[in-house]
Amino acid sequence: MNFYGVKAIYNFEMSRMRRTLMQSVLSPVISTCLYFIVFGSAIGSRMGNIDSIEYAAYIIPGLVMLSLLMQSISNASFGIYMPKFSGTIYEVLSAPVSYVEVVLGYVGAAATKSVILGLIILATARLFVDYSVLHPFWMLSFLVLTAVTFSMFGFIIGIWADGFEKLQIVPMMIVTPLTFLGGTFYSIDMLPEIWQTISLFNPVVYLISGFRWAFYGVSDVHVGISVGMTLLFLVACMGGIWWIFKTGYRLRT
Repeated sequence: MNFYGVKAIYNFEMSRMRRTLMQSVLSPVISTCLYFIVFGSAIGSRMGNIDSIEYAAYIIPGLVMLSLLMQSISNASFGIYMPKFSGTIYEVLSAPVSYVEVVLGYVGAAATKSVILGLIILATARLFVDYSVLHPFWMLSFLVLTAVTFSMFGFIIGIWADGFEKLQIVPMMIVTPLTFLGGTFYSIDMLPEIWQTISLFNPVVYLISGFRWAFYGVSDVHVGISVGMTLLFLVACMGGIWWIFKTGYRLRT
């Protein structure tokens, strides 16, 4: 394992976060704060509790997960797309580092940035509502696992995209709607029975449900299923990345 190569890629990507704090950190934190103000304070004050949990506190895991998914995909996809765009990807591919080490550097940096952002949002949420974390270890585990999984997904999007507009198609047109329909602002038990069944085909439901269980011990689906579905998607992303480097898909041309 060439740890120097992994460290070089990792540090380069992390330095980009420090150079763009406004875009990388402040912008998503401010956006999430607006959700807390509108849904937590304005609307939440007129709603009852869900599963004996105050509404403003109930939506915290969903809002953190919303930011985590979007930032994981964005950080990883942009990180690998820019070397493709500038042509420096060939220097990386010809360097004495394996494909595994390249992925570790890019995905590790993207996941680290997303986890840091998620913890900042959790700290900021204290300004708006008091909440508790029933299982801190599992909360952090879900945070890291989700960040790594969707950073890999973002890495695949960055390889697939052949233009800046394509970097936003999947996050904006697919991931964001699935997140809003995945129980961010409500429990799927509140839906009619037919829509509860349909919601189970939404993979984001399992992410938010497991993350919410770590906070309050309540979930829409069993926590074991949530972990299993996340690991399944992680394995699928690993398989996709392996295929990309094996075939050279949009890397060698």
